[in-house]
Amino acid sequence: MGDRVKIVFNPMDKVVEVERGTILLDALREAGIAINSICGGDGECGTCKVILNKGEVSDTSSKYQKWLLPNEISEGYRLACQIKVQSDCEFTIPVGSRIISPKILVSAEISIDQIEPASQKYQATIIPAENCEQTSITLHGYSGPKPSISREVCSSLLSAEGPITATLGTIKTPPEIIRIEHDDRTASNYGLAIDVGTTTIVVLLVDLTSGKILNKASGLNGQITYGETLLTRIAFSRKAENGLRKLQQAVVESLNDIVDKLTSDAGIKNEDVTSVCVGGNTVMNHLLTGKDVDYLWYVDANDKVTRTPIIKKAKELGLHVNPEAYVYCLSNVSRFLGGDAVGDIIASGMYTSDDVSLLVDMGTNGEIVFGNKNWLVSCSVASGPAFEGGGIRFGMRAMQGGIEHVKIDPKTFKAEYSVIGNTRPRGICGSGIIDAVTEMFHVGLLDFAGKIIKSQKLPVREGRDGLEYVIVSADETAIERDIVISQRDIDYIMDSKAAILGGILVLMKKFQVSIYDIKNLYLAGAFGAYTDLKNATKLGIFPELPNAKVCPIGNGSVSGAYVTLLSKKKREEANAIAQSMLYIDLLADVMFAETYSQSIYIPGPKELFPNYYKQRTS
Repeated sequence: MGDRVKIVFNPMDKVVEVERGTILLDALREAGIAINSICGGDGECGTCKVILNKGEVSDTSSKYQKWLLPNEISEGYRLACQIKVQSDCEFTIPVGSRIISPKILVSAEISIDQIEPASQKYQATIIPAENCEQTSITLHGYSGPKPSISREVCSSLLSAEGPITATLGTIKTPPEIIRIEHDDRTASNYGLAIDVGTTTIVVLLVDLTSGKILNKASGLNGQITYGETLLTRIAFSRKAENGLRKLQQAVVESLNDIVDKLTSDAGIKNEDVTSVCVGGNTVMNHLLTGKDVDYLWYVDANDKVTRTPIIKKAKELGLHVNPEAYVYCLSNVSRFLGGDAVGDIIASGMYTSDDVSLLVDMGTNGEIVFGNKNWLVSCSVASGPAFEGGGIRFGMRAMQGGIEHVKIDPKTFKAEYSVIGNTRPRGICGSGIIDAVTEMFHVGLLDFAGKIIKSQKLPVREGRDGLEYVIVSADETAIERDIVISQRDIDYIMDSKAAILGGILVLMKKFQVSIYDIKNLYLAGAFGAYTDLKNATKLGIFPELPNAKVCPIGNGSVSGAYVTLLSKKKREEANAIAQSMLYIDLLADVMFAETYSQSIYIPGPKELFPNYYKQRTS
């Protein structure tokens, strides 16, 4: 083992010892400090800024020169992914680099007609014998197939005396007795419904007997320091030593922190959690369960994705619940459309309706679904993290200090804004970015091609990323720098909005759906809950839908996990959706290039925005 050095991280006052020559970003991960790292440590985003207070470091490349200003370098700023520690060091993590106080949408709860959870408890009678093979057990009130039992659980039968309770897991066939308890414990049976997102994790603690949600909690996915996009996670798994194991450990540790708090607050033993249902995208499902993601790197992976649920025992994952509990992941559909989208569909109910509906789940990866009870068609688009604040110079997640809404005075061109937590702003989150760009277009700071207009009459200036507009001046911010929207930022937003609208238009053309045919617009996730939907339409993220009812469904992924945790019927419906839904691969579809080009303008094609073009010409 080489020489070890000590690193102090401020203001969290954390100390970690690592080998000399360790990349600082790896040390931050080891210390459990969440820091922005959109590119996953390749020096391609400039978001992992730290300040070296004392100590010696060495650069691994000159990439930092692209992201750090000369005055920042003189003040000790470095990129955590581009330096190695060579001595005892002390660093400050600046406000703009920290990941704190996330604003996380927890749940949109939906009802269930009949509770039939994946694990149930029965009072049981044992006819003892000298060994497990000869011992028999009767489950009172159970009339299904003869259950199996592992040797480990069976051994507890031999010492059982008096009344006992058997927990039956029904996820697999034949069902399995996964636990034996003394006395009547039929009323103490609990499950978890989980949304494993690329950025955040949401967990519901559920009473499996009544269906009641006892508690809910959320937190960041610990994988975030390995990269913010699905492709950066896959890349880390492929290139890093034990990359897959590290990513799995990161998400499981994040889950266990949340689960331990939920059970402790509810006064429940972790062993009494006997069933887990997970909604997550295809990559997250793989990483959680330790399945190799290498094949998902390639564009031909869609046909290789298995449209059946991934099922594992909790002890295989290291999850802090009953070790014999089954973890059931909602079925994936394609490379980037997974169980979270299936959960969205279940939560929306669109698959039971005669009406044609459009469902959109906007995140780093955008998921689009059209259909009704007779047909469902889907696609996914690489909308990028722009609508979550990623890839934008002063962008940030929806957390404390993030500007969430913007209004620009058409006479003075001064921006008015609101901030999460009512504090001094330190960046701008997705909803604020959409407002800002839409407002810039509305007041004439931006043309229809998304280009900032240079004029002496307009308050724009030259910046390092082209022309820029100041939303908040430095003296009003928490970071003591102007918060601006630059041409480079707007180019990224335009690319993202064109991808979403272009994907919607591909499905509409292929299935001859007009804007007048769509009766419901279901918006899943934080985007639908927090974004000004009028501005999203004005910008051209969504088409005008004159006959559609807008229905934000909240966290559809966790809602889908909740109902499939409690209902065998819903599990069967979720499986049927995954098996039958048509998926259009836009990467291989020539029509997408055409619709993307039509959508790169504000707002977009005339047939999708008749009211806008009518007002413009009148």
